[in-house]
Amino acid sequence: MKIHRHLIRCTGLGIAVLFLLLASAAFAAQKPVSIPEEIEWTWEVRPPHPDPKLPNVLLLGDSISRNYFPQVTKDLAGVANVYLMSSSTSVGDPRLPRQIREFAAMEHVPFRIVHFNNGMHGWDYTEAQYKAAFPEFLHTVRSLVAKDGALIWATTTPVKPRAFNGATNNRVDARNAIARSFVDALHIPVDDQHSLMMQHQDLYQDTVHFSSAGSNLMGDQAAAMIRAQLRD
Repeated sequence: MKIHRHLIRCTGLGIAVLFLLLASAAFAAQKPVSIPEEIEWTWEVRPPHPDPKLPNVLLLGDSISRNYFPQVTKDLAGVANVYLMSSSTSVGDPRLPRQIREFAAMEHVPFRIVHFNNGMHGWDYTEAQYKAAFPEFLHTVRSLVAKDGALIWATTTPVKPRAFNGATNNRVDARNAIARSFVDALHIPVDDQHSLMMQHQDLYQDTVHFSSAGSNLMGDQAAAMIRAQLRD
Protein backbone atom coordinates (compact mmCIF):
# COMPACT_ATOMS: atom_id res chain seq x y z
CA MET A 1 0.00 0.00 0.00
CA LYS A 2 1.43 3.37 -0.94
CA ILE A 3 1.45 5.82 1.95
CA HIS A 4 1.41 9.47 0.89
CA ARG A 5 3.55 11.78 2.90
CA HIS A 6 1.15 14.59 3.52
CA LEU A 7 -1.40 14.55 6.30
CA ILE A 8 -4.74 14.68 4.57
CA ARG A 9 -4.18 11.64 2.38
CA CYS A 10 -2.37 9.47 4.89
CA THR A 11 -4.05 6.30 6.06
CA GLY A 12 -3.80 4.66 9.48
CA LEU A 13 -3.34 7.97 11.30
CA GLY A 14 -6.47 7.92 13.43
CA ILE A 15 -4.58 7.10 16.61
CA ALA A 16 -2.00 9.83 16.00
CA VAL A 17 -4.71 12.40 15.30
CA LEU A 18 -6.58 11.34 18.43
CA PHE A 19 -3.35 11.73 20.40
CA LEU A 20 -2.96 15.27 19.11
CA LEU A 21 -6.51 16.16 20.08
CA LEU A 22 -6.13 14.67 23.57
CA ALA A 23 -2.80 16.44 24.06
CA SER A 24 -4.39 19.71 22.96
CA ALA A 25 -7.21 19.23 25.47
CA ALA A 26 -4.69 18.53 28.23
CA PHE A 27 -2.77 21.67 27.31
CA ALA A 28 -5.94 23.74 27.41
CA ALA A 29 -6.74 22.36 30.85
CA GLN A 30 -3.42 23.71 32.13
CA LYS A 31 -4.60 27.30 31.51
CA PRO A 32 -1.52 28.51 29.59
CA VAL A 33 -0.48 32.10 30.07
CA SER A 34 0.93 34.61 27.64
CA ILE A 35 4.50 35.76 28.24
CA PRO A 36 4.95 38.83 26.00
CA GLU A 37 8.35 39.82 24.69
CA GLU A 38 9.69 43.37 24.85
CA ILE A 39 8.84 43.88 21.17
CA GLU A 40 5.77 42.16 19.74
CA TRP A 41 4.94 42.12 16.04
CA THR A 42 3.06 40.40 13.24
CA TRP A 43 3.86 40.62 9.53
CA GLU A 44 1.37 39.39 6.96
CA VAL A 45 1.63 39.58 3.17
CA ARG A 46 -0.83 38.57 0.48
CA PRO A 47 -0.12 38.53 -3.28
CA PRO A 48 -1.18 41.84 -4.84
CA HIS A 49 -2.91 40.04 -7.72
CA PRO A 50 -3.44 36.35 -6.87
CA ASP A 51 -4.09 34.14 -9.88
CA PRO A 52 -7.27 32.11 -9.26
CA LYS A 53 -5.90 29.37 -11.51
CA LEU A 54 -2.90 28.77 -9.21
CA PRO A 55 -2.80 27.00 -5.85
CA ASN A 56 -2.39 29.07 -2.71
CA VAL A 57 0.67 28.49 -0.54
CA LEU A 58 1.28 29.89 2.95
CA LEU A 59 4.56 30.41 4.77
CA LEU A 60 3.79 30.53 8.49
CA GLY A 61 6.58 31.37 10.86
CA ASP A 62 8.62 34.16 12.37
CA SER A 63 11.32 36.56 11.13
CA ILE A 64 13.34 33.69 9.63
CA SER A 65 10.43 32.76 7.37
CA ARG A 66 9.76 36.43 6.68
CA ASN A 67 13.34 36.83 5.44
CA TYR A 68 13.18 33.94 2.96
CA PHE A 69 9.61 34.69 1.84
CA PRO A 70 10.76 36.96 -1.06
CA GLN A 71 12.93 34.19 -2.53
CA VAL A 72 10.11 31.64 -2.23
CA THR A 73 7.78 34.08 -3.98
CA LYS A 74 10.34 34.55 -6.75
CA ASP A 75 10.97 30.82 -7.16
CA LEU A 76 7.25 30.00 -7.30
CA ALA A 77 6.23 32.80 -9.66
CA GLY A 78 3.68 31.35 -12.08
CA VAL A 79 3.44 28.21 -9.92
CA ALA A 80 1.58 29.36 -6.79
CA ASN A 81 0.18 32.38 -5.00
CA VAL A 82 2.46 32.75 -1.97
CA TYR A 83 1.14 34.24 1.28
CA LEU A 84 3.01 35.00 4.51
CA MET A 85 2.00 35.06 8.14
CA SER A 86 4.92 35.69 10.48
CA SER A 87 4.75 36.65 14.13
CA SER A 88 6.81 37.02 17.28
CA THR A 89 4.09 35.09 19.14
CA SER A 90 5.47 31.67 19.96
CA VAL A 91 4.37 28.11 20.53
CA GLY A 92 3.26 28.06 24.17
CA ASP A 93 1.50 31.40 23.94
CA PRO A 94 -2.30 30.98 23.80
CA ARG A 95 -2.51 33.99 21.50
CA LEU A 96 -0.83 32.14 18.62
CA PRO A 97 -3.69 29.77 17.68
CA ARG A 98 -6.11 32.71 17.85
CA GLN A 99 -3.89 34.80 15.59
CA ILE A 100 -3.70 31.97 13.07
CA ARG A 101 -7.48 31.59 13.04
CA GLU A 102 -7.92 35.34 12.63
CA PHE A 103 -5.48 35.34 9.71
CA ALA A 104 -7.40 32.48 8.07
CA ALA A 105 -10.70 34.31 8.49
CA MET A 106 -9.24 37.50 7.06
CA GLU A 107 -7.67 35.90 3.98
CA HIS A 108 -10.52 33.41 3.47
CA VAL A 109 -8.71 31.30 0.86
CA PRO A 110 -7.98 27.56 0.80
CA PHE A 111 -4.27 26.78 1.10
CA ARG A 112 -2.91 23.86 -0.90
CA ILE A 113 0.35 23.91 1.07
CA VAL A 114 1.22 25.36 4.47
CA HIS A 115 4.97 25.47 5.10
CA PHE A 116 5.36 26.24 8.79
CA ASN A 117 7.82 26.80 11.59
CA ASN A 118 7.66 28.82 14.78
CA GLY A 119 10.85 28.36 16.73
CA MET A 120 12.88 31.54 17.17
CA HIS A 121 10.79 33.16 19.92
CA GLY A 122 9.28 32.22 23.25
CA TRP A 123 12.43 31.31 25.15
CA ASP A 124 10.74 32.21 28.43
CA TYR A 125 8.61 29.08 27.93
CA THR A 126 10.16 25.81 29.03
CA GLU A 127 10.61 22.90 26.68
CA ALA A 128 7.86 21.13 28.63
CA GLN A 129 5.49 24.01 27.89
CA TYR A 130 6.58 24.00 24.24
CA LYS A 131 5.83 20.28 24.02
CA ALA A 132 2.45 20.65 25.71
CA ALA A 133 1.46 23.46 23.34
CA PHE A 134 2.70 21.96 20.08
CA PRO A 135 -0.33 19.69 19.42
CA GLU A 136 -2.77 22.61 19.51
CA PHE A 137 -0.44 24.64 17.29
CA LEU A 138 -0.24 21.76 14.82
CA HIS A 139 -4.00 21.21 14.89
CA THR A 140 -4.59 24.91 14.19
CA VAL A 141 -2.11 24.94 11.32
CA ARG A 142 -3.76 21.83 9.90
CA SER A 143 -7.10 23.66 9.80
CA LEU A 144 -5.65 26.07 7.22
CA VAL A 145 -5.18 23.55 4.41
CA ALA A 146 -7.77 22.67 1.82
CA LYS A 147 -9.25 19.19 1.45
CA ASP A 148 -6.42 18.13 -0.85
CA GLY A 149 -3.86 20.18 1.07
CA ALA A 150 -0.60 19.27 2.75
CA LEU A 151 1.74 20.51 5.43
CA ILE A 152 5.52 20.94 5.41
CA TRP A 153 7.31 21.55 8.69
CA ALA A 154 10.63 23.44 8.66
CA THR A 155 13.22 22.89 11.37
CA THR A 156 14.39 25.84 13.43
CA THR A 157 17.75 27.19 12.31
CA PRO A 158 20.90 27.31 14.49
CA VAL A 159 22.00 30.43 16.34
CA LYS A 160 25.35 31.90 17.25
CA PRO A 161 26.62 31.87 20.85
CA ARG A 162 25.05 34.54 23.06
CA ALA A 163 22.08 35.04 20.75
CA PHE A 164 20.31 38.28 21.60
CA ASN A 165 16.91 36.67 22.18
CA GLY A 166 18.01 34.08 24.74
CA ALA A 167 18.14 31.16 22.32
CA THR A 168 20.86 28.51 22.55
CA ASN A 169 21.63 25.71 20.15
CA ASN A 170 20.94 23.11 22.85
CA ARG A 171 17.43 24.50 23.19
CA VAL A 172 16.98 24.77 19.42
CA ASP A 173 17.94 21.10 19.12
CA ALA A 174 15.56 20.14 21.93
CA ARG A 175 12.63 21.96 20.37
CA ASN A 176 13.36 20.55 16.93
CA ALA A 177 13.30 17.08 18.46
CA ILE A 178 10.01 17.76 20.22
CA ALA A 179 8.34 19.12 17.10
CA ARG A 180 9.72 16.35 14.94
CA SER A 181 8.21 13.69 17.20
CA PHE A 182 4.76 15.09 16.38
CA VAL A 183 5.23 15.75 12.66
CA ASP A 184 6.92 12.39 12.04
CA ALA A 185 3.99 10.62 13.67
CA LEU A 186 1.73 12.21 11.06
CA HIS A 187 4.15 11.66 8.14
CA ILE A 188 4.45 15.39 7.52
CA PRO A 189 7.40 16.19 5.23
CA VAL A 190 10.32 17.99 6.86
CA ASP A 191 12.22 20.89 5.32
CA ASP A 192 15.48 20.63 7.24
CA GLN A 193 16.52 24.27 7.27
CA HIS A 194 18.66 23.60 10.35
CA SER A 195 20.95 21.17 8.54
CA LEU A 196 21.14 23.51 5.56
CA MET A 197 22.29 26.49 7.60
CA MET A 198 24.71 24.47 9.70
CA GLN A 199 26.66 24.33 6.43
CA HIS A 200 26.55 28.13 5.97
CA GLN A 201 27.48 29.61 9.32
CA ASP A 202 29.56 32.21 7.53
CA LEU A 203 26.31 33.84 6.37
CA TYR A 204 24.98 35.15 9.68
CA GLN A 205 23.71 38.72 9.65
CA ASP A 206 23.50 38.79 13.45
CA THR A 207 23.36 36.08 16.11
CA VAL A 208 20.02 34.72 14.86
CA HIS A 209 19.26 35.93 11.33
CA PHE A 210 21.10 35.25 8.11
CA SER A 211 22.21 37.59 5.34
CA SER A 212 20.34 37.97 2.07
CA ALA A 213 22.50 35.24 0.57
CA GLY A 214 21.62 32.90 3.44
CA SER A 215 17.93 33.75 3.29
CA ASN A 216 17.94 33.09 -0.45
CA LEU A 217 19.41 29.64 0.14
CA MET A 218 16.67 28.90 2.64
CA GLY A 219 14.03 30.22 0.28
CA ASP A 220 15.30 28.06 -2.57
CA GLN A 221 15.11 24.95 -0.39
CA ALA A 222 11.64 25.81 0.91
CA ALA A 223 10.39 26.47 -2.63
CA ALA A 224 11.80 23.15 -3.84
CA MET A 225 9.96 21.31 -1.06
CA ILE A 226 6.74 23.13 -1.91
CA ARG A 227 7.10 22.32 -5.63
CA ALA A 228 7.56 18.67 -4.79
CA GLN A 229 4.40 18.63 -2.69
CA LEU A 230 2.41 20.39 -5.39
CA ARG A 231 3.40 17.65 -7.81
CA ASP A 232 2.58 14.84 -5.38
